[in-house]
Amino acid sequence: MSRTNWFDQDGGVYARFRPDYPEGVTTFLADVAPDTRVAVDVGCGNGQLSVQLASRFESVIASDPSVEQIAHAVRHERVRYAVGAAEAIDVGPSSVSLVTAAQAAHWFDRPRFYDEVRHVLVPRGVVALITYGVPQLEDALVPRFDVFYRDEVGPYWPPERKLVDSGYAEIAFPFEAITPPALAIERDWDVHAFLGYVSSWSATRRAREANAHAMLTRFADELVPLWGAATRRVVWPIRMRVGRV
Repeated sequence: MSRTNWFDQDGGVYARFRPDYPEGVTTFLADVAPDTRVAVDVGCGNGQLSVQLASRFESVIASDPSVEQIAHAVRHERVRYAVGAAEAIDVGPSSVSLVTAAQAAHWFDRPRFYDEVRHVLVPRGVVALITYGVPQLEDALVPRFDVFYRDEVGPYWPPERKLVDSGYAEIAFPFEAITPPALAIERDWDVHAFLGYVSSWSATRRAREANAHAMLTRFADELVPLWGAATRRVVWPIRMRVGRV
């Protein structure tokens, strides 16, 4: 792939390069929900978690404020997609068993979202905020990646990114806490897949919009020989805030 194409991706980049969640996430959520009739996935992006929830729940309602994300969402017979905000879930009161927000809650008006969660969940229903932060790489790649993440693309992250990096530990979560299991996303990727993933970041998009192409290209050019032709293990520890109303 030519150097000019590493960060020149179309609207489907999020769907192609974002890693899926391990099966343990949906197994855990189905086990703690009061039943498995209806789940709602807000801020669903391209529907990665939505489709996985459909393997455990009879029906999944998935929404995202981005028309483009919904256009690229993975289709499934038990998932209904809609363009909409997390603070205005288009379901009836006390009608769903689980509300999830994967890699999205840092964007919400959380007090309004929490009020909406209380409105739509059945008694003892469950809400789960799920995130994964900075990928963990093999030792040889860490110094160059850390400089890129912290100093080069770092200034292009919005302030909300700090909430992701802390695993949502610092946000208010006014629900009866449920302790989640220790889980992680693990992938064996070549450098093309990893740079595709980096190109899906909002910070990378902002860097492109700010004409910081030279910085992005330099990172890719320096990472490629460090990575080599082999696949390498990439790990994202999953953090969840899970509670019952």
